[in-house]
Amino acid sequence: MKLCGAAILIECLIEQGVQTLFGFPGGAVLPIYDELYKREDRISHILTAHEQHAGHAADGYARATGRTGVCLATSGPGATNLVTAIATAYMDSSPVVFLTGNVPQQLMGTDSFQEADILGITMSITKHSWLVTDVRKLAQTVREAFFIAKSGRPGPVLIDIPKDVQIAECEYEPASGQALIPNYSPDHPALQLQPYGKQLEEYKRRVTPYLERACELIQAAQRPLIYAGGGVTDAASELKALSERMDAPVANTLMGLGTIDPQSPMSLGMVGMHGTHAANIAMQRCDLLLAVGVRFSDRALGNAEAFAPGAKVIHIDLDRAEINKNVSTTLHITGHARVVLELLCERLPAQHHADWVRQAGSMRENYLQNDLFEPRNVLHALHEAAGDMTVATDVGQHQMWTAQHFPFSRPRQLITSGGLGTMGFGFGAAIGASVGTGKPVVLVTGDGSFRMNLTELSTAQHYGVPVIIVLFNNGTLGMVRQWQTLFFSKHYSQTTLDRGPDFMKLAEAYGLAGWRVQTLDAFRQAIAQALDAGRPCIVECMLGIDEMVAPMVAPGAPIDSFCLN
Repeated sequence: MKLCGAAILIECLIEQGVQTLFGFPGGAVLPIYDELYKREDRISHILTAHEQHAGHAADGYARATGRTGVCLATSGPGATNLVTAIATAYMDSSPVVFLTGNVPQQLMGTDSFQEADILGITMSITKHSWLVTDVRKLAQTVREAFFIAKSGRPGPVLIDIPKDVQIAECEYEPASGQALIPNYSPDHPALQLQPYGKQLEEYKRRVTPYLERACELIQAAQRPLIYAGGGVTDAASELKALSERMDAPVANTLMGLGTIDPQSPMSLGMVGMHGTHAANIAMQRCDLLLAVGVRFSDRALGNAEAFAPGAKVIHIDLDRAEINKNVSTTLHITGHARVVLELLCERLPAQHHADWVRQAGSMRENYLQNDLFEPRNVLHALHEAAGDMTVATDVGQHQMWTAQHFPFSRPRQLITSGGLGTMGFGFGAAIGASVGTGKPVVLVTGDGSFRMNLTELSTAQHYGVPVIIVLFNNGTLGMVRQWQTLFFSKHYSQTTLDRGPDFMKLAEAYGLAGWRVQTLDAFRQAIAQALDAGRPCIVECMLGIDEMVAPMVAPGAPIDSFCLN
């Protein structure tokens, strides 16, 4: 059948299983929105207040569900407003297909109205990108985009579609069964989750010598430690099995939280600048470090030269570019965590390190419960009320408090910007996560971050997306102020937020329920009402301006050298 390019695009999205996309219209994508209008019974669209937050919503959708998110924006400023969202998804390996319109091809290069070279602008922050110049190539391009976004190390891709291609017509044939991508295969057969048949058998044959060497190193160790990151999200059960087989404790990156039960005696919590004493000290004392799905970021390493000084390092990752990039390895295995951990567990005899496990576990903090209205107690109360609910955050002190004190018990429970550290990420991501899962989501944010995305209150209210906003209001850019206190002689330059809005009046203006609380009892009552409401709400927690995140390691210091306990 003959269809225009815009219709082919929407048919291909439906073919790929897309149920919802997030976006904002404009002149260069009007043909696409017209076709969306005609197919609104088959695919839905969430209109956000800003393109950046549409991108974050698609990203949050992907992180919470494991499916590919989709975002649509117009040319020029619409496309450039996506840049931060694309970079955020790229840094955290989140599969999102970004769709942009562009001016007609005959106007490209003429500095026409709302023209921008979005491919050039985003080249360094996408896995791949396309400028579609022929409508006959559009369907295959869309299929390739979805394949590449999820294959290997996931990440964002971008398709730029000029307006004349959206209007042009050609014959369209739906893909029969699973859309196959001719002449394209992942770099490594173990990078995918689906069964491989002969490919998987070939991978096993080639990786066997490395697995045998890994077993030798593990068996020779007295103080082994597993370091698990975001690459373990789909391999939590394999991580648990290997930890038990190795009799080794587990420390997590921020992105790896939830991959091991925090109540397990093997769980040491988060490593790094704001890591736990147990995780940081164990990292420095271990004699074997099995790092899985991590990229050894500077926030985790501290002083790279002093990181895990006595340990042999085995690095398992599906992206070869991460191997030996920041930390030199004794052995590395390239492959998907689920595959490699399962193969390793099959070969490794049971190990016993009771004294080491006891020693590492003894360093875990045991916080005394009290009635002080401070972040850790608020987060404990939130967990008591919300259980295993998905939690999104923005970036700052509230993010670190949440990572430290909310016990994430499953993968994909924490939705946060780790690599780029994007203030303003949280609300859009929470909306996307709630839309994707069909369940309420808690957004923990700070007054600084919330000012960057509060226009999305209109989105949550209009669509009835049940995002419960827990707003830590300390009247400052808290993390920046903490650094100014510790390292810049208390020179509080441009960090005090002594201005509006009144968040309770703002909630009222958007037709939302809101509670301002200053005690734990008031918070417990408010959060219970918010969860019962089944609609977006704000619970504003009034904190002192000098609340700090502890523990803390100074930048560039060894991670067991705490400047704040």
